[in-house]
Amino acid sequence: MKPNSRQADESEKQLEELMLQGRMQEIDMKLLVLSGKGGVGKSMVAVNLARSLAGAGKKVGLLDVDIHGPSIPKLFGLEDAKIRVNNNQMEPVRVSENLSVMSIGFLLPARTDAVVWRGPMKYSFIRQSLKDVAWGKLDCLVIDSPPGTGDEPLSVAQLAGSPSAAVIVTTPQELAIEDVRRCVAFCNLISLPVVGMVENMSGFLCPTCGSRIDLFKTGGGENLAEEMNVRFLGKVPFDPVVMELSDAGKSFVETSHRSPAKAAMQNIGEKVIEVVTKNK
Repeated sequence: MKPNSRQADESEKQLEELMLQGRMQEIDMKLLVLSGKGGVGKSMVAVNLARSLAGAGKKVGLLDVDIHGPSIPKLFGLEDAKIRVNNNQMEPVRVSENLSVMSIGFLLPARTDAVVWRGPMKYSFIRQSLKDVAWGKLDCLVIDSPPGTGDEPLSVAQLAGSPSAAVIVTTPQELAIEDVRRCVAFCNLISLPVVGMVENMSGFLCPTCGSRIDLFKTGGGENLAEEMNVRFLGKVPFDPVVMELSDAGKSFVETSHRSPAKAAMQNIGEKVIEVVTKNK
């Protein structure tokens, strides 16, 4: 490589870094929704946290970095939405006046397409989503990360910069708790503050008789939060209506449906709103 070519590459990298930092400085708080275990309802929590924040008058973006299993388009009923590019910037899909979303699902030619990428490609996409998406001024960017402690959550935490924090989602059974315990350790290792922990799928209330059935036990997330010295945000029980609304691309925190699950999620949202508001 010629010296002038090397200098040009360095200048381009510096410019990209400045662009990334400038974009992130427009966002008051980056909120990573994490879990060490798949299938715990992390995306559902991320969507309803974003909707709760937007409903409280906050300007919110939701970034889906679950590259191999993007759920956000389905949860918003936006499977056919596509991203527009304007002045070399990607425009996020607007859900409401206060809420916009971005997902790799909007960039795939077909819903059945698989993303077969190694680490460097995933890092590049995450960087581009933070640097080149025209989020504008936000009170909070909610980031739905894939399970585990690998490339995607590590890349997001490093690229998003400060101030950032995590909401950790688990289910009550020990199989999930073991992995989520590692997720808390991951946050501690990279100095990512933890807002708190959510115990999802925490029991089922029979709609006929009202009795409670602990399908996955109960209290595991609460006990883990105490063990790991993080705030416990609340328990969200099973609710068939939540599943039906999610499949229909609707948010249960914004419907007239009344249930312990909705009340729990609203309460969790209020606690997170307090954190975001204090950060301003």
